[in-house]
Amino acid sequence: MGHAGMAAAAVRYLRSAGAPDTAGRVEPLPRPDLRAVGDDERAPIDPAEFRRVLGNFATGVTVVTAPAGEGEPAGPAGFACQSFSALSLDPPLIAFMVARTSTTWPRIARAGVFCVNVLGAHQGDLCRGFAVSGADKFAGVAHDPAPVSGSPRLVGAPAWIDCTIHAVHTGGDHLIVVGRVDALGTADGEGSPLLFHRGRFGRLTTG
Repeated sequence: MGHAGMAAAAVRYLRSAGAPDTAGRVEPLPRPDLRAVGDDERAPIDPAEFRRVLGNFATGVTVVTAPAGEGEPAGPAGFACQSFSALSLDPPLIAFMVARTSTTWPRIARAGVFCVNVLGAHQGDLCRGFAVSGADKFAGVAHDPAPVSGSPRLVGAPAWIDCTIHAVHTGGDHLIVVGRVDALGTADGEGSPLLFHRGRFGRLTTG
């Protein structure tokens, strides 16, 4: 909604609330100037330092999978992803981020659906297999089809979320993918999650 639309909505709200409308109309705010940020306006952040500092934030680890699309000779697609989060309860939405240079993402985009497999503490090697490029990531990996999308649901994963692509937004050198949840579930026993912290896998301990 633009400025004029927001102003009109505000007028309608004030009228419905019984506020006096003395002016008869509300002038929209002027549009802000749109321009790129110049190189001399801020110091660039060193990528290594950025990675080091943000590595202090522990995350869960997932594998995002999709079924083979029509004409796809390479079978299903999948990649390891730690930038996953719940987004909305109503409607049920999740989000993950993927590098714009990813060679797996175009295959998932063409499929239009995907399944997020939340990995358990015992699945570090499985994650490493899905983090490499160019190999057959599903070789020797047990899986069955997710109930709605048919995306690979990895055996042993504590939880899975079956989704349809809802929206895709640009976020710098990554894409922000929003998925609408069609089905989800957990495995028997569930178990501890696989964590990633300071460049290493870890596990949740309680005490």
